[in-house]
Amino acid sequence: METTLVRRCFIFGIFLVATCWLTSSNALAQNGDKAGEIQHPLSSNLVIPMAPPLDVVAALKSFKLQPEFDIQIVASEPLVETPVEIEFAPDGRLWVVEMRGYMPNVDGKGEDEPTGQISVLEDTDGDGRMDKKTVFLEGLVLPRALALVHNGVLVAEPPNLWFCQDTNRDDRCDTKTLVSKDYGNTANPEHSSNGLMMAMDNWIYSANHTNRLRLIQGQWIEQETPFRGQWGLTQDDQGRLFYNSNSDQLRADLVWGNYFLRQPGQRTGFGYNYQVVKDQTVWPARVNPGVNRAYQAGQLKPDGRLATFTGACGPCIYRGDQFPSPYQGAAFLCEPAGNFVRCNLLSENDGIIAATNAFPGSEFLASTDERFRPVNIVNGPDGNLYLVDMYRGVVQHRVYLTTYLRNQSLSRNLQTPVNMGRIYRITRSGQRPVPSPNLAKATSDELIQTLSSSNGWARDTAQRLLIERVDAASVPRLRQIATRSDHWRARVHALWTLEGLESLDAPTLEHSLQDTDERLRLVALRLSESLLKTSDSWLQKIISRQKLTTIREEAQLAFTLGALARSAPVQAQENRAETLRNILRRSSNSPLVRDAVFSSLGGDDLAFQTRWIQTSGGKKSTRFAEDASVVQGLARITGLRSNPQDIEQLLNLADGFPEFAPALLSGLWAVQPLTKIPTAKPARTIQLAKEPVVWNRLKNSTNLTLAFNNVDRMLRWPGKAGTAEQKRIELSIDEKKLFEDGKTLYQTTCGSCHQPHGLGQDGLAPALADSEWVTGSSQRLVRIALQGVRGPITVKGKLYEMEMPGLGVLEDEQLAALLTYIRNEWGHLETAVSVAQVAKIRSETQTREEAWKADELEKIP
Repeated sequence: METTLVRRCFIFGIFLVATCWLTSSNALAQNGDKAGEIQHPLSSNLVIPMAPPLDVVAALKSFKLQPEFDIQIVASEPLVETPVEIEFAPDGRLWVVEMRGYMPNVDGKGEDEPTGQISVLEDTDGDGRMDKKTVFLEGLVLPRALALVHNGVLVAEPPNLWFCQDTNRDDRCDTKTLVSKDYGNTANPEHSSNGLMMAMDNWIYSANHTNRLRLIQGQWIEQETPFRGQWGLTQDDQGRLFYNSNSDQLRADLVWGNYFLRQPGQRTGFGYNYQVVKDQTVWPARVNPGVNRAYQAGQLKPDGRLATFTGACGPCIYRGDQFPSPYQGAAFLCEPAGNFVRCNLLSENDGIIAATNAFPGSEFLASTDERFRPVNIVNGPDGNLYLVDMYRGVVQHRVYLTTYLRNQSLSRNLQTPVNMGRIYRITRSGQRPVPSPNLAKATSDELIQTLSSSNGWARDTAQRLLIERVDAASVPRLRQIATRSDHWRARVHALWTLEGLESLDAPTLEHSLQDTDERLRLVALRLSESLLKTSDSWLQKIISRQKLTTIREEAQLAFTLGALARSAPVQAQENRAETLRNILRRSSNSPLVRDAVFSSLGGDDLAFQTRWIQTSGGKKSTRFAEDASVVQGLARITGLRSNPQDIEQLLNLADGFPEFAPALLSGLWAVQPLTKIPTAKPARTIQLAKEPVVWNRLKNSTNLTLAFNNVDRMLRWPGKAGTAEQKRIELSIDEKKLFEDGKTLYQTTCGSCHQPHGLGQDGLAPALADSEWVTGSSQRLVRIALQGVRGPITVKGKLYEMEMPGLGVLEDEQLAALLTYIRNEWGHLETAVSVAQVAKIRSETQTREEAWKADELEKIP
């Protein structure tokens, strides 16, 4: 790599930097560099100050905090170094994950040294500042999460998840048990599992991970759960999960995401991974030249400040009892690249959450110190918020570090020191110190009383401790709290505590189903699923709830009915289906209700579809448009399963009910990604055993021309014209090796964003499975892989504004393997990408400076 321009000037202690680097295709200096990209200099008018490390006193003066609040130091170096996550123990002591090995220099050399540790901090003199440190566990490589559970602590040290215990009570780990060996990866810390949050439903969830965890009868049980976010996880008082990704500040599960795993081929639905705030504009207190791609247009505002989120992480729903009322339930989150903390106020309407910046045009907390790197926020036992500051100059990992940022860091000495870190307490302005409860010494009765606390940390901790104690004597009192407490939060926690103790009884649930508070009824419906699986009579109790008044209850009832065992008596199955149809007819315009019903059908969508059509009024009905829309949605579900017999039954329905034929065929075609890209064949095809009996009649129908022609393109059967040409070309021995190599490479390079199942995640990465960009032209795909692609870009009908960095740092053979894999996984039947093709396109595009745009790619055949 050659530096074509480096200009440095010192003017009155102010440091100005203008740099421009041209990277060649064969010698990329940093992993984040793109082949041929010119990393343009920042404006010569931009004044970039030096950023020396500040002591705590100076750091506090650098903060711009909203006037209703105060901030105090709780711990700082040398007591704590490179903190990334904290958790308060029941006794009030503070446990800290110290990722001391992270990026010890701009090259990341030495990261694999076992320098990380888990420490316990104490305030021995009661002045509000930690003064004693005990190292519980040391010798860790990049530890990133912990969870205090079951008289021990779960510790994430990717790819391992450990359960560590102190059996002799000296505050040091003496027992270390492997719980999982696939908890994240070591290749890319920015996309590795973390979080380890005990949720209200008594399962431990993680961000950037697809399993949840629970100790059952002495065994750690892992269960599949949807992927959530990138760094950090939090919950509200109803147990709904919130998370985010770097460029998408806040998302939420309006409903329990696991419900959508039940529908074959779907795995998602409305209410899971819901974007609660659209506007990603940010308002830092200083210029931000130290952003990895600050040289790209639009990354910074004209004044040099970050324009939109690029490092959002560490979300926290405030559940304490010390902040002013407008901030109860507010969402706080970190932006280390922009050196600030955002506060969003949440509102809700019919189960849909929306968030807005509490301080338009500014931030809750911002610093003029470039080394202020907030990465996590938690609720404390005193009802206040605690903020984790990694405090360092370089936070970008070497996997994505660009030459631009490397030189920014070196020219202003941001790379040192690396052994600092702070933890702050944020309180209401003028607030006097609040004593923290010591729940470790509380009796079971006292813990039950704590379920009524106004402090969410106290309620969560009391629930966990009650479950871990397995105190049978507490069950009667918990049932009283669940049915008689004046506090709805206490009733919710009591129900979940009973569930954790395996002591949830039918009378308590039945009472909660009639609760005056909708939030209790929702919990009771979800908890009823265990009884629904074993008791036929309980189905009638659930069905009696079908005349509900709110959208959220309608949706939860539909979700819950999906738990009925497929082995249940025929009459029970029919009653369930009829109730689901009634729910859908009442609320078919609600995407929340509609997807809830669809998720509960399992493989019964065709039978449900048939009855839906038979009981509709047809075109004469005033509901015909709504009915047809449901028919189209159900047909898509059938198409996603790609079962030949089901497809034929669907075509028979189209023949038997002509008024619904357009909706049926359009729904079947809807499994294809919507695209503007011209393509010779659809991304998804379905192979039938023979030509459907009704095919010619549908072909001759005058009102089906477009819908029929579309479906005709995706259906295949022996003897059909064009079928032979569409047969897959079997991979050669060498291509099969590429495929296998690509499969391994995908897991470490792409899987954390695009997911192992290839379906991606909104807000993080688009789907690759059935993507027109994957199954279409390999010429386009290789270019995307080499130089990246920048939004706006439409993938499978969804618009994405984010950018995917190029993978030009990979060798030609690696790229060929990776692309061959994604073109032949998830049901894809495409030709392999050769090493020669990658090399040729790399040579042709070596001078390209920027990521590709969709309109440019669409012109390439």
